[in-house]
Amino acid sequence: MKRLFSLLAITGMMAFGTTNATTIANTTAAVTTTIQEDATEAVADEDLGFHQELKKRFIEGGAGFMGIVLLCLILGLAIAIERIIFLNLSTTNTKKLTQSVEDALSSGGVEAAKEVCRNTKGPIASIYYQGLDRTDEGIEAAEKAVVAYGGVQMGQLEKNVSWISLFIALAPMLGFMGTVIGMIQAFDKIEAAGDMQPSLVAGGIKVALLTTVFGLVVAIILQIFYNYIIAKIDSIVNDMEDASITLMDLLIRNKK
Repeated sequence: MKRLFSLLAITGMMAFGTTNATTIANTTAAVTTTIQEDATEAVADEDLGFHQELKKRFIEGGAGFMGIVLLCLILGLAIAIERIIFLNLSTTNTKKLTQSVEDALSSGGVEAAKEVCRNTKGPIASIYYQGLDRTDEGIEAAEKAVVAYGGVQMGQLEKNVSWISLFIALAPMLGFMGTVIGMIQAFDKIEAAGDMQPSLVAGGIKVALLTTVFGLVVAIILQIFYNYIIAKIDSIVNDMEDASITLMDLLIRNKK
């Protein structure tokens, strides 16, 4: 609006010739400054508007269901982040570890190889240690120990992952429940008024749509993390299986 009045003032002064060139230049500079200020304010309003709009929509969706959906997101993200950190710490350079164990077996025997495994983090090193610890009882006993402890390590990798899948399923279900309740409220208002007016049903339908949208957004976010975690677990499990076979080969060659 300020920009429009300034432009009109310049146009009028130029048309009637009531100002000199200096006045027009000063006025033009003022208009330029006004336009820049308006642009800066527009950018600030846009940045602030997203958060305000999100907060507004969250409140309009209802504190009950929207709060539970938000809780699902917070808990799901907390578990997902914890699992991602744990899985990244559990990742081991299998080739380097296998080479170190093989060199230790050749130079210092089983005890030196066990010491290498003790100084290495991750489930693969733990499996190697359990297999090496049973070599005195024979290859079959070592193989059984590796298989049994591999199952234990797999259980630790998959710990709490089922909770993420629960929140993925629960969030949209809560959203759909909010949708049904919002529609029921809309029809209750129609029944009470005895007339079909858009203003009566708009509020209930809006609540229904907002709860559904937020529930689906939460499910999508958690699904991305869940798929990454599952892929990471599968990768580590495959490395564990390959490492177990390699360990058995090393033990057999060492016995010979």
